[in-house]
Amino acid sequence: MAKLYYYYGAMGSSKTANALMTHFNYQEVGQNALLVKPAIDTRDGVKTVSSRIGLSQECILLEDLEQYSDEKIQSYDCIIVDEIQFASPAQIDFLSDIADFLNVPVVCYGLRADFQNKLFPGSERLIAICDVIKELKTVCWCGRKATCNARYNENGIVRDGEQVVLGANDSYIALCRKHYKQGQLRQD
Repeated sequence: MAKLYYYYGAMGSSKTANALMTHFNYQEVGQNALLVKPAIDTRDGVKTVSSRIGLSQECILLEDLEQYSDEKIQSYDCIIVDEIQFASPAQIDFLSDIADFLNVPVVCYGLRADFQNKLFPGSERLIAICDVIKELKTVCWCGRKATCNARYNENGIVRDGEQVVLGANDSYIALCRKHYKQGQLRQD
């Protein structure tokens, strides 16, 4: 029986690199894996998944996958979805149907919580229904485990605003809970 997997972590925990490596591993052994991401993520191009360490691969959009026939979806040995936090709860249910009714494993990678430590709707739905949940860890500048995604600008940590503002190292940093609460972006 296929499963729905959720690998989450704070910024910098190599989620995208892991998604790309999983895709490569399937291909390397002759399996047919499909790499997918939500359309809202346009940072590295509309149909490209890119990690900060330089790995990249073409992908399709989750919105396009929703239009695939069951037969086409079943032609894949695995569906790998990056930036899953941007998926809607209905899209998460669709992915669970792929695992449950089409018997194709679905492996999702993404953030759990936003810059205010609130769950993304897609992440919340995954936590509620997925078969396997694993954390990919990274560290704060102090060496502790980073669990918070802090949005920042020239004035420090941003505490209010839209949930989704696309960015990378130029506007987000992973912090431990203590330094997130203190608003301390680095050792002074």
